[in-house]
Amino acid sequence: MVSHEPTGLWLVGARGSVATTAVTGLLALRAGLIEPTGCVTERPPFTELGLVSWDNLVVGGHDIACTPLDKRAEQLADSGLIPHRVLAAVAAGLRGVDASIRDGYHPSTHSGPLSAAAHRLAADISEFRTRHGLARVVVVNVSSTEPPVPHLPEHDSLEALRAALAEPGRAVLPPSSLAAYAALLAGCPFVDFTPSPGIRLPALHELAVSAGLPYAGADGKTGETLLRTVLAPMFSARALRVRSWAGTNLLGGGDGANLADPEQARGKLESKARGLASLLGDSVTAPLHIDNVPDLGEQKTAWDHVSFEGFLGARMSLQLTWTGLDSALAAPLVLDLARLTAAAHAAGRSGPLGGLAFFFKDPIGSDEHRFAEQTKLLTAWAQSLARQEP
Repeated sequence: MVSHEPTGLWLVGARGSVATTAVTGLLALRAGLIEPTGCVTERPPFTELGLVSWDNLVVGGHDIACTPLDKRAEQLADSGLIPHRVLAAVAAGLRGVDASIRDGYHPSTHSGPLSAAAHRLAADISEFRTRHGLARVVVVNVSSTEPPVPHLPEHDSLEALRAALAEPGRAVLPPSSLAAYAALLAGCPFVDFTPSPGIRLPALHELAVSAGLPYAGADGKTGETLLRTVLAPMFSARALRVRSWAGTNLLGGGDGANLADPEQARGKLESKARGLASLLGDSVTAPLHIDNVPDLGEQKTAWDHVSFEGFLGARMSLQLTWTGLDSALAAPLVLDLARLTAAAHAAGRSGPLGGLAFFFKDPIGSDEHRFAEQTKLLTAWAQSLARQEP
């Protein structure tokens, strides 16, 4: 069973690799060109929820990049991410979606108070919703990772934040948090697929709850961390002592270029580290490196070395290598999150959706990082949604 109620998916970073892959995949699913491989919501019990159908998910977004969506998809096809036969079939659809992408916010191009920028972004989303006759719009942030931001008193109070946003020249919010604020102003649920500050500020939580809006995040779990949340509980369950867990990530493309900046990478590294510390404890040595290798393009390779101790102090190790196309792993999850968050909004849920921790490295609203347990929690959450339980 699927819902035929038209629903919007508004992507922040709409011309990036993840967004382009998600939109291309959505158009291909509608045309019956591909199977929904990687789409969790195409499996029971989610198929019983009456989620919005692929045909009724309408896409728009914000971006500061100017490369049209079909041209960006061509680049991804040349890198081996998107099959050329699929690109040829959906090119017209990509151009149609690109017509609904509006200029995003960047500090270098904005003058005046941030409140004006937030209201412009919110107005873009509201106009999109009205123009397409949408029941609701879910805003998903898939833009480039930002560095952590210093805490400000205005982050703790919605009243103080609104006052600061009205002051010219006050950069009180980073772009990701401004996007979240604009989404909430427009009456839209928000999903943060990045480790950026985004919606994780008390003032934005206050706004979301007061407006009756759900939100989810943070930092989509697609590769190395996914493996860690499966394997780390194994060591604990078998009473094996992990002594160290070292990891190296090699990646190219726009993500690699962005994370080559140590300050930009700091948020991503902290997000990964928090999950492992939760699973194994802070006493485990766990260095992690991210290296930009432009030659890899859209491909990402992660290498982990785990040193552990067994009976009689026997020293052993596990080494594993994960090589994947990160956008192909992330894109179906973006579509899943849009469908599930829309269903939560329709059911009257508000605040952080801890049941969606399954999808994230650093979940908001949940302290559970073990993948098997997250899977059970997600299933229970979906079943409660079907029963309309709070």
